Amino acid sequence: MIRALYSAASGMSAQQLNVDNIAHNLANANTTGFKMRRAQFQDLMYQTLVQPGASAGAQTTIPTGLQLGLGTRTVSNEILFSQGDFSMTNNPLDLVIQGKGFFQVRRPTGETAYTRSGGFHLDRDGNIVTSDGEALEPQITIPAEAQGVTIGADGTVSYSLPGQTATQVAGQIQIANFANPAGLNSIGKNLYMPTDSSGEAQIGTPGGQEGMGALLQGYVEQSNVSVVSEFINLIVAQRAYEANSKIVRAADEMYQQANNVTR
Repeated sequence: MIRALYSAASGMSAQQLNVDNIAHNLANANTTGFKMRRAQFQDLMYQTLVQPGASAGAQTTIPTGLQLGLGTRTVSNEILFSQGDFSMTNNPLDLVIQGKGFFQVRRPTGETAYTRSGGFHLDRDGNIVTSDGEALEPQITIPAEAQGVTIGADGTVSYSLPGQTATQVAGQIQIANFANPAGLNSIGKNLYMPTDSSGEAQIGTPGGQEGMGALLQGYVEQSNVSVVSEFINLIVAQRAYEANSKIVRAADEMYQQANNVTR
């Protein structure tokens, strides 16, 4: 019964973290470029009362054994980088990556962070920046008098000037990819930082042969959270939490019966 109490408690703790993860996904259902997380669990160590395969006699072995598990734990909540839906904005600085890849962002500390959110703006100097004012890397500057800004599928940024027919090239957007994007470290503000698990950033041209996705101008990528699926997961997590709480209640009642034996 003591094992049952602790196993059930571990199950309740795991489902609480599962609900926390679901709540975070739902809270970001409308966050541009957000990628949902999926909680993953694993069983804890086992108390072996009878070893499977142990000798039962001179020429026989025990076929199954007797092992009692000691509960579960949340081992990770993996980021799922499936493509989100595209939403048209008609803003020439809004971009989506059709496929793999991340935009590079230069943080105030000088570090390079990575994001799937392509809602960009211009700062007072004409630099393309995020909504927090962090510059796109490599830095691209567009003059204040520029008209008709165009960003090609390969990341080439061009514009026209009043009274001129020829277009001017401001630069080319480079995107990054990782061998294991799920190993990136989320730091908030739609930004990720590389880790030993994600591997080093592989820089390339959008739509190039490196497997990078092409850019699409005038759209933003919506969150890949499925609200219906998350509500289903929430119901399952609630029922699992309830089932574990009933185990605690049942074990407590069994203790009560044992304590009342001598009365």
